[in-house]
Order: sequence, then structure tokens, then C-alpha cells
Amino acid sequence: MASSIVIIPTYNEIENIEAIIRAVFDLQKEFHVLIVDDNSPDKTGDCVKKLQKEFEGKLFLETRTEKSGLGTAYIHGFKWAIAKGYDYIFEMDADFSHTPSDLIRLQKACLNGADVAVGSRYKKGVNVVNWPLYRVLLSYGASIYVKLITGMRVHDPTAGFVCYKREVLEAIDLDSVRFVGYAFQIEMKFRAYLKKFKIEEVSIIFRDRVLGKSKMSSTIISEAIWGVFVMKMRSLFLRNKF
Repeated sequence: MASSIVIIPTYNEIENIEAIIRAVFDLQKEFHVLIVDDNSPDKTGDCVKKLQKEFEGKLFLETRTEKSGLGTAYIHGFKWAIAKGYDYIFEMDADFSHTPSDLIRLQKACLNGADVAVGSRYKKGVNVVNWPLYRVLLSYGASIYVKLITGMRVHDPTAGFVCYKREVLEAIDLDSVRFVGYAFQIEMKFRAYLKKFKIEEVSIIFRDRVLGKSKMSSTIISEAIWGVFVMKMRSLFLRNKF
């Protein structure tokens, strides 16, 4: 069995799903893929089921009953991957914002000593393509805000392109993770940071999606702004339970 699995959460990604799956399986290094689909009305899950016949034993599908948030999709995937015994567990978007070949670079960082490897847009300047200026300012400003509040020296704490060693996810109480939107990415890194795991950033180029619709919303932004402060307070006052 492959030691690495890429978790891709989906909701209405029919325009991207087959291409992203094939791109991962075309890599020279073997990765398995787990799609966690929130019962997409556009039949993303049905497309994955058809592809499973071609990629038997390395393409997996977990279908949830409804749209329940990015964070809970990843938690579901993490638990599944841990139970199956994978050593390197990846997060990646379905929309080609993340370049699949960079999976190899993230894993190499973990093989060379990192416990968490983050595909970073901001390690070397701002490496974002086709984003409007307000999105760049919002994202980059959020990274500065998170560093100030949490003390983490991570340039891109909201990044969603990540490789975790299995022992990191086993050490985190996944059932106590509270955030469900993009702030979930911050909370996971913060929990790893508090447990003294080594977090290393790998510079990547992030490209905005070409097909499909962004899942960004005002609720997600609000969670990130206010939630990070509350998270920091909880970590101070509930240190033994956080």
C-alpha cells in the first residue's frame, strides 16, 4: 500500500474533479486519493465512482449527507486515513489552485525532518496568480494578524495545501477542533505548533480557480477574524484540554 494519501474535499466540483484526480495519479511518485464529497448536487460523487473502476485500490470516496464545512470534511478524511495506516496525509484543493506536482516537494520536506509541511504563498514574497487585489490584501493581512495573535512564525497560516505526518494528527484531539471554514487551517497549524511539532514552509505558486465557484463567504471571514482571538484565549486558559 502507498504510504501517502491526498484528501480532497469537494462540493460541486464536477468541472475539476476528474482532471485533478488524473493529475495526481500521473505523478511519478505514488499517491492514493480520498475524495470527501458533501453530496454535491452536480454529481461530483458519481464521477468519482466511475473513476474508481479505473483506479481500483487507490481512489476512495467518502460521501457525506450534506454540505458541512471544509474543516469537518478534513477531520473525516484524517480519521479515515489514520485508520487505514497512511504515514503522510495531505490536504489539497480540487480546483488546481495547488499544483499537484508540488505534493512531492511537500513530502520531501517531511522526509527531511518536518512534521508539517505547508505549501506557502508568502514564504518568498506574494506568489499568487489571478487573484483580485482585495483577496490578496485580505489573505496576506490575515497571515500577519494570525502571527501577531498566536505567536506562530508561519508566513501562510491559512494555507490549505499541507502534508502532515500521521503522528501529528494522532497527537491532536481532532474531535475538539472547532473551526469549520478556512480558519480550520489556522487551528490545525496552531495545535501542531503548541505540541512542538516542526512546521516547515515550502514556497509554492497559488493560482486562482479557473472553473467552478469559490466557497469564500463573509461567515468564513468572520470566523477567521474573531475565532483566532478566541482560539488563542482558549489555549491559554484551557491549556491542558486544548
